[in-house]
Amino acid sequence: MRSCLPIVTAVVGLTAGLGLSLPLARGDAKSPTIATSEIKEGMKGYGLSVFHGTEPERFDVEVVGTLHNFRPGQDLILVKTPNPRLDITKNVMGMSGSPIYLDGGRLAGAYAYSYAQFPTESVAGVTPIAPMLTELARAIPPGFWPTEGGTPLVNGAPLHTVHASSVNAFDGEPGTYDVEAHAAQIARRMEIDPALSLTPNATPLLLSGMGDRTAAYLRKLVEPLGLAAAQAGGGQGPTAGAPLHFVDGGTLGVELISGDVSAAGWGTVTHVVGNKLCGFGHPMFEAGNTSLPTSIGRVIWIYASIQHSMKVGETVRPLGALVQDRQSAVIVDENSHAPTFPVSVSVRGVTGAPKTEWKARVAEEKFLTPSLTAGVIGSTVEATVSERRDVTWKLDSKVTVRGHGTVSLQDFGVAIGGMPEPGDFARSRVVRTVGDVINNPWENAHVESVESVLTVTYARELWRIRGLDALEDTVDAGQSAHLVLHLVPFAGPEVTRTIDVKMPEELAGKDVDVEVVPGYEVSLEVAAPEDLNELLANETRQSALPRSVVVQFRVPSEGVTFKGHVAGRLPPFALDALRPAHSDVGPEPFYSFARTVVPLEQYVEGHDHVHVKVRAVLR
Repeated sequence: MRSCLPIVTAVVGLTAGLGLSLPLARGDAKSPTIATSEIKEGMKGYGLSVFHGTEPERFDVEVVGTLHNFRPGQDLILVKTPNPRLDITKNVMGMSGSPIYLDGGRLAGAYAYSYAQFPTESVAGVTPIAPMLTELARAIPPGFWPTEGGTPLVNGAPLHTVHASSVNAFDGEPGTYDVEAHAAQIARRMEIDPALSLTPNATPLLLSGMGDRTAAYLRKLVEPLGLAAAQAGGGQGPTAGAPLHFVDGGTLGVELISGDVSAAGWGTVTHVVGNKLCGFGHPMFEAGNTSLPTSIGRVIWIYASIQHSMKVGETVRPLGALVQDRQSAVIVDENSHAPTFPVSVSVRGVTGAPKTEWKARVAEEKFLTPSLTAGVIGSTVEATVSERRDVTWKLDSKVTVRGHGTVSLQDFGVAIGGMPEPGDFARSRVVRTVGDVINNPWENAHVESVESVLTVTYARELWRIRGLDALEDTVDAGQSAHLVLHLVPFAGPEVTRTIDVKMPEELAGKDVDVEVVPGYEVSLEVAAPEDLNELLANETRQSALPRSVVVQFRVPSEGVTFKGHVAGRLPPFALDALRPAHSDVGPEPFYSFARTVVPLEQYVEGHDHVHVKVRAVLR
């Protein structure tokens, strides 16, 4: 018997557990659960939830009434919860799932709903237990990934696998991932008006090891999912004295990040049967089949708020995985293991920083994974590099994908008066790559690790483009134009570079507009990826050298991308030959540029251009 409750409570819980899994011995005995048709106004009972520590406590309930068909095929029981603490806190985020017992200890359902805006009395909506037990008995689809750890074989052939949480997948072309665009898509899908509804209690996402600005940014990203992010714990506490298993009324944490930076969604266990349990009484974000790591939690306190009170605390024992996320309940299997991957950030160049090595583990989920990866990086920067000084920085990262090797990426910048905001790191190449991998349309991919090294220099290593001059107004076709680039540092004299740029013969008789731009702003042509390997290869080919300028101009010929290949500056007859006669699928043309990359010692900002006349040469 797992419960640490007083004997009378433990006996009730044990009877309920046996009754739900074995036939009753006596025909005239009452069922251990109570149907909504048996529930009457004024009926009294109790609930179980953790108010402090890890041991569930009783609180009184009294039935107000039942709302029939409140959700599709699901009723809602309204109860008062007269209790000295709940009279102050009213509805509490983190109590979702607290089991409610009526008629002498028969399990009625889970504390789950409230009127969202500024409740003035402690009245809650209870999800009936029947649909929750139906979800508890629901089987995981054969071949479900990632719970089964890969693609199983049936008669030697790969079985079709279902990816976790596809409802939260990014809707965009492969290689175009963007955290904020993904968040906007999620917000549109999940849009409701909570002010006018009885809604599920928001799931508190307890954050620890996370800076103020990073937490505020992450809060905006996850709010549409029904997660209320707050810097209120969620980190790993001591396991001493913690239960070995989940118990009815105990705290259920969903660990999205663990380690030096932590994030855990909190709710309550409704009922345990064997190694599985149902909880919450509502979805976490209604992902269906899923696989996220779970843990037992310890409550430190319940903060009272006139808007919505919340449990705060920490996780104390990792255990099992969330395997179902449905309308009426979440389902956890203690014997399942959810995939996670390590994210490490090492900081260099910050003298005297008390902590320069940061490590965390991030759960895999199509929307949350890139957002949480950005949160780990943003928190590291916020905690370690917080001075209001000019800074030049680069973030060298390695992303390893199972079966596809490792890609190396670099993010960089020059910041005036301090490091960039957390949102800037959400747009970094390393985060975009993680998002592209997790959301790729070809296969179920597993990120094995993200390793980053942040190097900081407290100086403005930046030149500004002041001008671009041509030493000759006219150049013979096929010869080089001689250009002088003028660069201005933050302090010190002007720097010049002489650049020779060949003018192709196809430009004879034309005035050419030659422009100079920073190398990192030039988007190089890449073919649309057709598999994950091509997508990963493209991630490293997106721009020219970071510390460089690119001198470029348009040329009359065009190029094409097709099936992973790029062909630039093709003659018209070649383009005609490549156009398919009997298919809509063909090469994608693009305007061709002639480019000269000039490496520099500093980063560069600004643009300029100059006109050069190309003279035809008689042969």
